[in-house]
Amino acid sequence: MAMLNDFDAHDPDNGAFYAPARQDFAAYVQQLLDEEAGLHLPEGFVPCSHRWLVTDAGQVVGVTRLRHHIDTPFLVNNGGHIGYDVAPSQRRRGFGHFALAAALGEARKLGLARVLLYAAEDNNPSRSTIVRAGGELESVSYSEFWKENLCKYWVPTRG
Repeated sequence: MAMLNDFDAHDPDNGAFYAPARQDFAAYVQQLLDEEAGLHLPEGFVPCSHRWLVTDAGQVVGVTRLRHHIDTPFLVNNGGHIGYDVAPSQRRRGFGHFALAAALGEARKLGLARVLLYAAEDNNPSRSTIVRAGGELESVSYSEFWKENLCKYWVPTRG
């Protein structure tokens, strides 16, 4: 809940994604487990593994989402395989690198040789994180869904 409070206070648009955890945490966690198993998926969703980035002190500071495949137009053009968030108060501490590395490791376990990631053109920290992980910029184009330019990167999952 501390991470959700941090998002609510400093980045409410991204925090809205985690808001269901506030109503019923156990149900929220079960929904994440169901998504990973491909159960009860809403139309247009694909199986997705969610992982929390936790410090040695037990504080949740970030989240990764690894979509097992990107067989939908939305994911191909706007979402990609991996999404990650770092709590606003924890940014600029290297946690994004750890989160992406963890997601790449999970992708390797699924047998994915490379994964697609998107970052907003003006999100230099995320773009830098992706490039540092080996991401190669394929293109920059306007997303009607996000109403901004997105950078499209392919990242190898090698160790």
